[in-house]
Amino acid sequence: MTTFSQGKYALAISDRSGMAFPYNEMVREWNGAWVHISEFEPKSPQLDPKPTSADPQALQRARPARTEFGTQDFLPDNPFTTAGTTTLTVSFPNGQLEVDDVLRFTAVKSAVGGVTVDEFQIQTTLNGDITDSATTITLTDGSNFPTSGFIMIKKINSTTGLYENEVIEYTGRSSNNLTGCTRGTSSPYRGFTPSASTASAHDSGATVYGSFKVASLVGTSYVNDANTTVTDYNSFTLTLPSAATGTATGGGFNCVISPLNIESL
Repeated sequence: MTTFSQGKYALAISDRSGMAFPYNEMVREWNGAWVHISEFEPKSPQLDPKPTSADPQALQRARPARTEFGTQDFLPDNPFTTAGTTTLTVSFPNGQLEVDDVLRFTAVKSAVGGVTVDEFQIQTTLNGDITDSATTITLTDGSNFPTSGFIMIKKINSTTGLYENEVIEYTGRSSNNLTGCTRGTSSPYRGFTPSASTASAHDSGATVYGSFKVASLVGTSYVNDANTTVTDYNSFTLTLPSAATGTATGGGFNCVISPLNIESL
């Protein structure tokens, strides 16, 4: 087998400068050039840049850290079921309501089990002016209002045109009088209570909306593919001021459920 001399006394010609240098002081560069050690140039990092991409700007599925305010929702067709008592069952799939949430109904199309549309859509007017500190409020007709709960008085600023509705909690009702009123409050919906409204004076004839409170959630349980029992709460119950006269299901199409204080109403 051929062997090579160690080159102790040999010279080599540099591929870079063309000058002669001791053979044993020559080195091979990254590009294959045979150069003296004094001429050696390492490979520039710019010749092999690392793959780069655009700087990340945001998370792919970012969600703001906030609590969504309550909005109106359509109920399914004929959502109300009466049982001849004061208990009303309301179908609201995926409604995410909680016990003691406060709500109101609009766009109810027909009576159900003797419960009239007006009894679903609790609404009347003020019978007399009230100050921003009055604790007793007289209604034109309070017969459809629960004996305790929340009302909302609709008010529009005459200068700005903006809504300045006031939510009021009351603890008693005697005929058309609501008593034990706490002014400038707010009512919960889907477990969240928004900022309190502002107490203000209201003129006689102002529109007053009543509300219902969720009494219980109606659950349906089933075993899923993972052999785990899951409960869906697609209905809830509330208490009517007066008992229904029969057992029935109805209400019509596209009945609306919403928090008490919806400014567009």
